[in-house]
Amino acid sequence: MSDQQHIDPAGNTQQFKAFAQRREQEASAKPKKSPLVPAIAIVVAVVIVGVAAFLLLR
Repeated sequence: MSDQQHIDPAGNTQQFKAFAQRREQEASAKPKKSPLVPAIAIVVAVVIVGVAAFLLLR
């Protein structure tokens, strides 16, 4: 007697579709992150480094 299990391809497809729909719903529920915050952080870091370099080289 073999121990092979019958795998229902329709069940796997349904599970995948449910997973994909759940991921789409989660993605649409999350607000999109704005690239503005990292850009501001980079500008602030550059200004701080510039001021520090100016003060050290004075």
